[in-house]
Amino acid sequence: MPIAVAVSGGTDSLMALVLLREAGHTVLAAHARFLPRRDDGRPDDSDRAAEGLAALCARLDLPFFDLDLRAEFEAAVIAPFVAAFASGLTPNPCSQCNPRLKFGVLAGRARELGASRLATGHYARLEVSPEGDVRLFPAADHSRDQSYFLALVPPRDLACSVFPLAGRIKSRLAAELASRHLAPPLPGESREVCFIPGDDYRAFLLSRGAALSGPGPILLSDGREVGRHRGLWRHTVGQRRGLGVAWSEPLYVLARDAARNALVVGPRAELGATRCQAKDVNFLADPTTWPERLLVQACYRQRPVPARVAVVPDPGGETLDVAFASPVPRPAPGQTLVVRDDQGMVLAGAVLDEGGHGLLA
Repeated sequence: MPIAVAVSGGTDSLMALVLLREAGHTVLAAHARFLPRRDDGRPDDSDRAAEGLAALCARLDLPFFDLDLRAEFEAAVIAPFVAAFASGLTPNPCSQCNPRLKFGVLAGRARELGASRLATGHYARLEVSPEGDVRLFPAADHSRDQSYFLALVPPRDLACSVFPLAGRIKSRLAAELASRHLAPPLPGESREVCFIPGDDYRAFLLSRGAALSGPGPILLSDGREVGRHRGLWRHTVGQRRGLGVAWSEPLYVLARDAARNALVVGPRAELGATRCQAKDVNFLADPTTWPERLLVQACYRQRPVPARVAVVPDPGGETLDVAFASPVPRPAPGQTLVVRDDQGMVLAGAVLDEGGHGLLA
């Protein structure tokens, strides 16, 4: 059975398609349209990508399928993102898109097309243990590693996935494609949040009818009011600049208290966290087999750090109670938390809890 390759029109997915074809696999190309159409009806990146990919696949004599998954993307990614952001969380849409859309809906459509597995241009590495369990590791190009964003993908879906770029270096791919006389239709880098034009969160959220918070108090952790904010959504945990508060020492955002519409701030000494909790746990390895030394990553840009992790039974599903060996920058509720071993293998992924009990300084 063929391998379906998810092709976006960019360099990475085109390289994945080429590598599998050159390795002798039977492949088909599947281009998923996720983003809403332009209001003015003009062609968008998906249109340009589909046109270019159709021509490339015809040249390579490969089947090409143009799949419209806009409605599914809206329901599974955009709508939950808007709701979470408006409620004071800092959601990670890429971490949610992977299990729900790319390795969920898109993988299902690929199976309907006759494919046995789904390949993508993600930078990550999969291995199969002697027991037959799939294991997720960082890619060779650590500067581009995306295993963090794949930590919420269920093991059963990873077992049907292929990551041809596991051992490749991103900076070399354009030259590798050029040597084959190939060029991607969309050679530029993708946006951090693909569905927010110009990274203008306010305009996007308002266009979606989100009930954005208005002005409210800026409070110290002891409850003293030191200023006023213009909307919680304008601020992120750890932020220093732009608070508009004159104080005896620099102040940082410690939390966004949606219930009180209050921005909680404090000095750098209060920014560090020694504990956190996470829910919606996706176990990629049986926790009874976890090594004693664990590393935890509570943000994509944060290096994994030593921590103790306890799996806590809960009626709504198991949670993780994390105790860091040393204080770390305060994690933002809604972000993805990843547990690794010393080799970088992903043992579990989870979502940082939004409850006040979830983050302990």
